[in-house]
Amino acid sequence: MTAPLFAYSVPTQPLILASTSPFRKALLDRLGLPFDIVAPDIDESAQADESPSMQASRLARTKAAAVSLRHPTACVIGSDQVAHSGGRRYGKPGSLSRAIEQLLELSGREVMFETAVCLAFGQHGPKHEALVPTTLKFRQLSLAEIERYVDRDDPIGCAGAAKSESLGIALLEWVRSDDPTALIGLPLIALSTMLRQAGYVLP
Repeated sequence: MTAPLFAYSVPTQPLILASTSPFRKALLDRLGLPFDIVAPDIDESAQADESPSMQASRLARTKAAAVSLRHPTACVIGSDQVAHSGGRRYGKPGSLSRAIEQLLELSGREVMFETAVCLAFGQHGPKHEALVPTTLKFRQLSLAEIERYVDRDDPIGCAGAAKSESLGIALLEWVRSDDPTALIGLPLIALSTMLRQAGYVLP
């Protein structure tokens, strides 16, 4: 039997998702565990000379720490994702026009999504982290295809301007990852392992 990762009685404590992302909430709902949502309210800017993977890991850790500071007895999940291609990082477009611009830039190109997750117990308690990379390739997309897609799927809140769990999958040639949920924003395979080690009962 695997020894619990945490020495605390974690399952009796509140479980908190340090994110207001509806995509992460929907993913965590799949596990059937009760949890609360608390906004981490942190600066998500990249730091100087910080790689995309380092940025994603740091922000996942910082989100969990920020919420743990306000909820010191909770088990907190922090997660972050950074998309990059050709040395450029792609955040949430925020508008339909910017989503079209992103997809025009990414047409025919490979994009790497670095998705990090951190599970922390209390402000000073133990933490466990994982980084799950996903690589995908966009098809060669025409402006008409992009405009139709953006109008139908409204991907302004998604890095890379494509919802892979929705119509955005039709924009891709292929996806390579150890965890299909990582691309959506929360790697459930890695997180499930952490939660089981912490004492949560999952199938």
